[in-house]
Amino acid sequence: MKNNLHTTQNRLRDDADHVRLRRARGCSLQTLLFVVSSCFLSTALAAQPSASADTGPASATPAPRHLDRSGKSRKGKASYYGREFYKKEMADGTPMNPQSNAAASKTLPLGTKARVTNLKNGNSEVVEIRDRGPYVKDRIVDLSPKTADKLGLKKDGVVPVEVKPVEVPQPDGTVKPGAAVQESERGKSPVDVQHSLH
Repeated sequence: MKNNLHTTQNRLRDDADHVRLRRARGCSLQTLLFVVSSCFLSTALAAQPSASADTGPASATPAPRHLDRSGKSRKGKASYYGREFYKKEMADGTPMNPQSNAAASKTLPLGTKARVTNLKNGNSEVVEIRDRGPYVKDRIVDLSPKTADKLGLKKDGVVPVEVKPVEVPQPDGTVKPGAAVQESERGKSPVDVQHSLH
């Protein structure tokens, strides 16, 4: 009887140890699942596009850290889209059309209209910012091949330019006149300024 009692006590102790071990495993498994799901969730949230004040849909193109809505002109280098980008989706969701006036900027809001002037020959054209880029040091704008032809840029590939915004979309939906308009307003009537925008 003593033997049976001892065996029963051992079984109970073994069962209690087994229950404790199962609970510990369950806690470890729960902790592991919590850590793994937290990692996935934080990665997914970080990868989601944030709601920005920029116009246009989200795209695979990285959003700029700072949009320049000041309307001030900038000088830098311009390049143009290569053939591999023809028909690819731009940041605004439309396909790149080499015959359009589309352009890319890292800092100007999508929808901005800007006058781009080739500082080597003085040729200028109005473009619409519809994409992000160029992601090359010192380059401030990528142009469509058609615009590059008009500016005389295709021979050299990269030229110094001045980009003067004409119309800059603001976060509240209004449009701010840029440096190109402000400079042209001096000495012109309001009707002449409106005609120069379109």
